[in-house]
Amino acid sequence: MPLPPYKIKVVEPVLVWGRETRLEQARRAGFNLFQIPARFVAVDLLTDSGTSAMSDRQWAGMMRGDEAYAGSDNYYQLEQAVRQIFGFRHVIPTHQGRAAEHLLFSVMVGRDDVIPSNHHFDTTRANIEVAGGEAVDLAVEQTDDLGSQHPFKGNIDLARAERLVRELGRDRVPLAMITLTDNTGGGQPVSLENLTAYHRLLDEHGIPLFIDACRFAENAYFVREREGAHAGRSILDITADTFSLAEGCTMSAKKDGLANIGGFLALREEALARKIKERLVLYEGFETYGGLAGRDLEAVAIGLREVVDEHYLAHRIEQVAYLGERLRENGIPVLVPFGGHAIYLDAAAFLPHVPRELYPGQALAVALYLESGIRSVEIGGVMFGKKDPETGELLLPRHELVRLAIPRRVYMTEHLDFVAESLARLHERREEIGGFEFEYQADVLRHFTARFRPARSAPKPSKISIED
Repeated sequence: MPLPPYKIKVVEPVLVWGRETRLEQARRAGFNLFQIPARFVAVDLLTDSGTSAMSDRQWAGMMRGDEAYAGSDNYYQLEQAVRQIFGFRHVIPTHQGRAAEHLLFSVMVGRDDVIPSNHHFDTTRANIEVAGGEAVDLAVEQTDDLGSQHPFKGNIDLARAERLVRELGRDRVPLAMITLTDNTGGGQPVSLENLTAYHRLLDEHGIPLFIDACRFAENAYFVREREGAHAGRSILDITADTFSLAEGCTMSAKKDGLANIGGFLALREEALARKIKERLVLYEGFETYGGLAGRDLEAVAIGLREVVDEHYLAHRIEQVAYLGERLRENGIPVLVPFGGHAIYLDAAAFLPHVPRELYPGQALAVALYLESGIRSVEIGGVMFGKKDPETGELLLPRHELVRLAIPRRVYMTEHLDFVAESLARLHERREEIGGFEFEYQADVLRHFTARFRPARSAPKPSKISIED
């Protein structure tokens, strides 16, 4: 692993609570790891969103926070950074990425519209559906094979995309999305060649392309390392080429913005920007703060410049790969190749005795917390499953995964070794782990607030369908 391109300046104590305490907290939380207080977590791999350790320059920048209601100097710093890195003229700040999604889709998406992408993540899909549209996933077929070493599993299946846009046309497809990197698909990158072809296809039908850019720098690093035509190019040059293909982007700055809060929507078209700013004032705040304090705008502006540093990215990607290799050495089933921000456990293969109806991903995530106080997140039937409103059939996603998302600039090698060793112990006695069933679930984004209970008995045969 490369030498970390930073050193520790401030430390935060970590306490590993006993198993009885962890079990008590899990029960209080309804076995939903989102609901467990962070102080009872030893290593927190729930998400890489908003969990970065900010740099001394970011903290110093926050002291320069200009808290003017309108025209804060920190906004202009952010605007300049976004224009230089992404190339979009109109920069609309938001408190985080899902707010940018809401603003974009509330203006551009109507009832019965269809929005294609490689994979829509949970908030993206929910915001499209709330606007009345349908989110359609069109990732390449290699994504379905967790063991495939295809270097760009985040790519769009161009043949399926072409069939969709030819059938529906611009009237039903008001915009198209793509996520860099593809979080739902395992943090997998998109090649610049595939993105170019996708843009060309959409352009033929007059359909604008928007990029979910929250991990844009990690994607650019993979393009340089895995796509021969771009070997040796700078991250900034690859990023410029990437976003030249889009009409705009949504961004959660809590990922590759290296900030603890914030996001933005960046656009080329002035008329669209004007419409969205009208909604911004209603839901988020004035157009130069968008729900953020000036100090947070400054932290994002600095973070965007730091994240494209090639030494940082090399260490970031290698740190994730290190954990993946340790797990593979211990026989833990994981998705390959390793992505940029997380390792994904194949929970269905880890717990083959737990039926899909009893959510093996949730069962594994809970078991890992009880074992060692490590918090992860299920990405499977809980997050993306649903019942057919007409037939009552349980519709489940193809894969049952548990994501170990690694916060940026936070954990050391010893923490990752602790995670690997904990999972190895758990794997040795995996037959002891049982499934879960819902005690409560919300209609939208249920994984955040649901409550569970251990399954009381083996499930009765049920009608389920694994979605393609």
